[in-house]
Amino acid sequence: MFSCVEVQDYIDEWGEVSCSLKFQSYSIVEKPGNPARPPMRRLRFTLSYDGTDFHGWQVQPGLPTVQALLESVLAEIEGAPVHVTASGRTDAGVHALAQVVSFDLGNPIPVENLRRAVNRLLPPSVRILVSAEAPPGFHARHHAIAKTYEYRIWRGETCSPFEQRYVYHHPYPLDLTPMHALAPLLEGEHEFSAFAASDETDALGRSKVRTIFSSTLQAGECRLVYRVRGSGFLKHMVRNIVGALLEAGKGNLTRDQLLHFLQPGCPDKAGPRAPARGLFLVSVEYP
Repeated sequence: MFSCVEVQDYIDEWGEVSCSLKFQSYSIVEKPGNPARPPMRRLRFTLSYDGTDFHGWQVQPGLPTVQALLESVLAEIEGAPVHVTASGRTDAGVHALAQVVSFDLGNPIPVENLRRAVNRLLPPSVRILVSAEAPPGFHARHHAIAKTYEYRIWRGETCSPFEQRYVYHHPYPLDLTPMHALAPLLEGEHEFSAFAASDETDALGRSKVRTIFSSTLQAGECRLVYRVRGSGFLKHMVRNIVGALLEAGKGNLTRDQLLHFLQPGCPDKAGPRAPARGLFLVSVEYP
């Protein structure tokens, strides 16, 4: 039993179909000589979401999360549970312009029909941008080689209600010169323990060394954007980096102090952490 979402254009290959609505159950009746039902497929979505009303990406009992929502929609289409793996977890309130996920599906629905079907069932705050077949074994997190994040700050006295969900409103004096000077110091391979929040994986002793390929600050009239591209990021890492740069702009953090936070085994913590609403996952790269 599969679900039907405008499937007449492909179902004839597999058998007769009874389907009178845009979304309802249907069954495949095998005809003599028809191929067997297709095996599980590995698929890949690129999706965008407004994280304001979600408690992050990862499933949490009793709380609305992007993963839980997407898995429930795919399960409705598949008629069975579907587990979705993302390139990484975004925190509560963090947005994504192009998150990448991988999953298996038995339903033979073409990828473009699947994208349209899932978008019909999702709320407007989550959209599937691209749906594609993926190689067997493709893993959205393990196979990612780089990610880009962007943090947006609004410096004007008044923040538009159409901006306030997607920026950190900071209408206070900042000296941008040290901020511009310190941002590139984060580039290269460093241990980012001082910029990471503790989480459940700490007990496993995993390395907190990451490589930052680029770290830049772009200033407009009222908008300040920090953009960082790296091999991977730790929990709250980008928000703590932004908090440190803001401290530099306030005159509270020097070059030597920032370099101290990058020393292996640094016992101190950088910050304070910038709010989640200004952070966007911009892109995920694969080989």
